[in-house]
Amino acid sequence: MNPLKSLLTVAGLLAMIGLGAPPSFADPTRYPLTVENCGTQVTFRKAPARAIGLGQNSAEILLLLGLEDRMVGTAFWPSAVLPQLAEANAKVKLLTVEFPTFESILAEDPDFVAAALPSLLGPNSKVAKRGDFDKVGVPTYLSPSTCLDTQGAKDVYGSRAQLWNIDLLYREIDELSRIFDVADRGQKLIADFKARETALRAAAPKADRKLSYVFWFSSPSPSADAYLGGKNGASGFIVDLLGGTNAITTEAEWPTLGWEGIIAANPDVIVVASLDRNRWDLDRSEAKIKFLTTDPAVSQMPAVKNKAMVVMDGQAMNPTVRTLYGAEQVAGQLKTLGLVK
Repeated sequence: MNPLKSLLTVAGLLAMIGLGAPPSFADPTRYPLTVENCGTQVTFRKAPARAIGLGQNSAEILLLLGLEDRMVGTAFWPSAVLPQLAEANAKVKLLTVEFPTFESILAEDPDFVAAALPSLLGPNSKVAKRGDFDKVGVPTYLSPSTCLDTQGAKDVYGSRAQLWNIDLLYREIDELSRIFDVADRGQKLIADFKARETALRAAAPKADRKLSYVFWFSSPSPSADAYLGGKNGASGFIVDLLGGTNAITTEAEWPTLGWEGIIAANPDVIVVASLDRNRWDLDRSEAKIKFLTTDPAVSQMPAVKNKAMVVMDGQAMNPTVRTLYGAEQVAGQLKTLGLVK
């Protein structure tokens, strides 16, 4: 089995079994339910029955909550679905792994759309704006983790002034579970994630010198600037969880940097993303490793010469349910490489 998928499977099984997570009980949802979401008040008259998971994180949260029977479509998948969710996901129509059209979403007659990113449901969205769905009477929900300041930002993802707080993910799980009247399931999932977060923090090395990291998501080509994880996004959270520092110090969510700048940052560890979308050749982790080890200049970086390169699910570099899985992947590989005890 692929080591990356094996790690995802093991972590996912623990999540589904709920080891260390006590049973949780929550009151049934009382409708109408009003939720404040990214500065917008959204009211639900009843539990959705024809939901769209617009973006991988939104779709996977709904699947983790066991809501596949109330989903009529998903779209925008940078990576393959979590292995333990494959059977449930197969029951839900896939609109596209890329950006869907507004018309293709409406064709499924949805009564709710949950979106993972502002590029899918924001003022500059490639798909639709919230107002477009309001006009046809479809309530929407945008991941609280991606409600960022886009004023003056170079892209639709915006910038993040403070380190991402995983409490935003727990809020998202809680709110979605209440919207669908499955709050018990939401509390159980949150309890499991909190236990795993605590375990990772407890295992973080207590050395005086912290390891510095660069998280490389992808690049259009070897000569192009690389898309990197910003210091305050999910990559920064993983670094903090593992007791390290992010060598990239910009507040942009997805900064781009040339390899001269990355070499100058001189990270101790390079984390490369594994992506299944195949938009660019360098989406593949093997292609990234090959470039790192064969490029005349990049191959001379201490991190590359020391073989301090680890592979992580690319979706975990977004602030999502995958982020803890990604932290577990990195921690496991660092131990195998002997970089941490």
